[in-house]
Amino acid sequence: MFAFAVRRLLVSIPVFLLSTFFVFILVAYGADPLGQLRAKNPPPSQAVLNAMANTLYLNRGLVPRYWHWLTQLILHGNWGPSINSGTDIGQLLGSSLTLTMRLVILAMIVAVFFAILAGVVSAVRQYSKVDYTITLIGFLFLSLPVFWFAILLKQLAINFNNSTGTYFLQTYGANTPGETGWSAFSDAIGHIILPTIVLAMTSYASWSRFQRASMLDVLGSDYMRLARAKGLSRRRVMIRHGLRTALIPLTTQVALDVAAILGGAVLTENVFGWQGMGTMLISGIEAQDTNVILAWLVVSAIIVILFNLIADLLYAVLDPRIRLG
Repeated sequence: MFAFAVRRLLVSIPVFLLSTFFVFILVAYGADPLGQLRAKNPPPSQAVLNAMANTLYLNRGLVPRYWHWLTQLILHGNWGPSINSGTDIGQLLGSSLTLTMRLVILAMIVAVFFAILAGVVSAVRQYSKVDYTITLIGFLFLSLPVFWFAILLKQLAINFNNSTGTYFLQTYGANTPGETGWSAFSDAIGHIILPTIVLAMTSYASWSRFQRASMLDVLGSDYMRLARAKGLSRRRVMIRHGLRTALIPLTTQVALDVAAILGGAVLTENVFGWQGMGTMLISGIEAQDTNVILAWLVVSAIIVILFNLIADLLYAVLDPRIRLG
């Protein structure tokens, strides 16, 4: 198992380097770092622009710029400054990434749990009223745009708070300043419920369909019938033999959907006023702050690679033949 994990980790290194190179090219040709300065009235002198270009390494070729940025990042952990505010991007990433990953990981856990539950129940009760109901709910959430669902849920929470006189369901920000102890913990829960529901339900919808289809394939397999013929209980056959195999396609789909979830988090954070990675990206795009945009894209690439690495390891846990191959 250890050797399998090391092999997968080594494969991830060139993938990371290639992703950083392509991301750097996209950002380098997609925005003008000095555009905000040139647009000022009156515009700064050419000497000021040249000094800024030299500071940001813009007067070099594309490959030297990439190599300088990559070595600074890998060897020194230096993401560079925000072009417009001068703030160190590493400091911005620290707080923003913590908020975003707290939301994304919780939403994925909730979505996976309900997707497995709904998929197994639908497969076992195929073409029953329960199956049709779960299918209807899944397609309903699948058809909802993330931003529209977030706005709708936020408005419903506001109406609920006003009608009941309670304000547990918070609709803006990740926390309330000044809260400490148990009050801070309950306040954080109140803030994270709504954005978690938005991200979890939109992901759950597609994942439950994958789990249902995978479970149906497993239920019709020969080894499942053989296990039942040997006298094993239906519950043991379903959980120990069927569910374990049926989780492999879902694991693949969850790993592939990480990028989509991060994209959904950008919209969700914007609606609910979270100062996470999504807000950081939007502010960077509005200001054409290439260092901020580059940092968000690279961190997103690292997260996607990491989750795919975790998926590879889960394959080996779910199917021993993979790690022996």
